[in-house]
Amino acid sequence: MSAPAELVELSLTEASGLLTSRVVSAKDLTESALERIEKLQAPLNAFIWIDAEGARRKADEIDLARARNTELPVLAGIPMAHKDMFDLGGRLATCGSNIRADHAPRGMATAIARLEDQGSITLGGLNMAEFAQGPTGHNAHFGDCRNPWSLPYISGGSSSGSGAAVAARLVFASIGSDTGGSIRIPSSCCGVTGLKPTYGRVSRHGAMPLSFSMDCIGPLARTAADCALMMEAIAGPDAQDPTSAGTPVPAYSRNLTGDLSDCRIGVPSNWGTLDLDPEVEAAFAAALEVLVSRGATLSRIDIPVMPDISACSAVVSRVELGAVHADWMRRRPQDYAANVSGRMYPAYAIPGTYYVEALRRRGSILATFCQEVFGKVDLIAVPTIPKRIPTRAETDIESGAEGVLERFLSPSANTRLLSYLGLPAISVPMSFDSRGLPMGLQIAARPFGEGRLLRAGEAYQRDTAWHNASPLPKLEEGIR
Repeated sequence: MSAPAELVELSLTEASGLLTSRVVSAKDLTESALERIEKLQAPLNAFIWIDAEGARRKADEIDLARARNTELPVLAGIPMAHKDMFDLGGRLATCGSNIRADHAPRGMATAIARLEDQGSITLGGLNMAEFAQGPTGHNAHFGDCRNPWSLPYISGGSSSGSGAAVAARLVFASIGSDTGGSIRIPSSCCGVTGLKPTYGRVSRHGAMPLSFSMDCIGPLARTAADCALMMEAIAGPDAQDPTSAGTPVPAYSRNLTGDLSDCRIGVPSNWGTLDLDPEVEAAFAAALEVLVSRGATLSRIDIPVMPDISACSAVVSRVELGAVHADWMRRRPQDYAANVSGRMYPAYAIPGTYYVEALRRRGSILATFCQEVFGKVDLIAVPTIPKRIPTRAETDIESGAEGVLERFLSPSANTRLLSYLGLPAISVPMSFDSRGLPMGLQIAARPFGEGRLLRAGEAYQRDTAWHNASPLPKLEEGIR
C-alpha cells in the first residue's frame, strides 16, 4: 500500500513528533520518500545511488522496536540521504568523481554513524560537484543536479544534491560539507536551511577532504529547528578526528525561544551588502525588519582586515586542495573534469612560504575580527548570495560560456570569508525573486555560536513562510 504523498511535505521536526506519537510509521515515511524519489529523480538528478531495499529494512527494524515499546531517539525512522563523500560502511562514496566511481570504504564517517545510531534511515548518496569543487552543481561524470524551482537554473554547490533533495521533499534532511560555502550556497539556491558549524564542532572523520583546515560538516533541512535536532546528534568531540573540538554540545532545540532581544546584529558596510542585485537588496531589507520585530537591534559595522582575509583564504584553500589531489593529479589527470583539474594546477605554483604565512596569520586575523566585530555585535547578517542565481548554461565552464568565470565564482563571494576564519553561519530562505527562485539570508556568529544562530533562524522562520513553500507544483508543471 502506498504511503500518503503529503507525508514528505512535513518538516523533520513534525515527522519526528508523528513518529513518537505513532500517528505514522517509519515505513510510511520511507515509502512516501521513495515514491517521491521515483517520480522526481530523473528531472532533478539529485541522487547518485539509491538503496531502497536497505532503507525499507531499516524502517521495518525501527517500527518493530517501537511496537515493542523500546525508547527511541528523536531521529529514529527519519529518512535522509547525504552528500556522496562520506564513508558508509561498504556503501558507495563516489565523491561525485570518476576516480572514486566504485569506491566503497568499509569504515563509517562519524557524523553519519551518529545519525544512523539514532535510527535515521539513509536512502542513498546525493549528487555533488566533483570532489566538492564548485558552487553551481555541475558534474561532468554523473550529470548536473538541477534546481527544483526551475530546472534550467543552478542548484548551488558543492552540496548540490543535498539542497535539491531537501527542497523537493525527497528526504527530510541531509549532511553536506562546507569549505567556502558548499552548504550555504545550495541552501540559498534551493530555498532550504543550512548550517555551517564552527571548524571542529562536527567530526570530519570519514569525509573526503578538500581543505584540511577549512572543511566543515553540517546539516541541510527545511527549518532551523530541524537543523538544531541534527546538530544535537552529530556535534561533539571524536577520538578519530584530532581536530574535533571538546566544547560541550548544548541542547540547541531547547533554546529556540523566538526572543532576539539579546541579539545585536551587525550589517557590514564593506562586505556582503555591497553591489547587491536590487531584488536581493529589497528581500534583505525586509528580512532585517523581521529580525528587529523579534527584538534584535541593528547597527552598521565595518569588517576589519578584509584584504588579508581574502588573500589568505585563497592561498590556504588552493594549496590544501592541491595537496589532497597531488598523487591523482600526477597519475590520473585525465580522469578529472577540465574545470576541476584547472582549478588545481595553480596550487602547485604557490610557494610553500605563502601557505605557511597564510596559516600563521589566521590566529591573529581571527582575534582582530572577534575583537572589532564581535566586541560590538553578537551576529552578522548579509545575503547568502549577492546576486540572483544564474542558469546552468550560463555557468557551464566546459562550454566556454561568455562571462562564465565571473558567474561561476560569484556565488561564494559572501560565504568564503567566514570559512577561512572557521566561524559558524546559517543560511535561511528569505524570499523569492521575480522568476520564482529562492534567495537566502546568511547570519554568522562568533566561534561556537551555533546556538544563537539557530535561535535567530528559528525566530525568523516563526514570522516568515519562505521555508514552507514547496517547489512540487511548479516542478510537476515543468516536467509534464
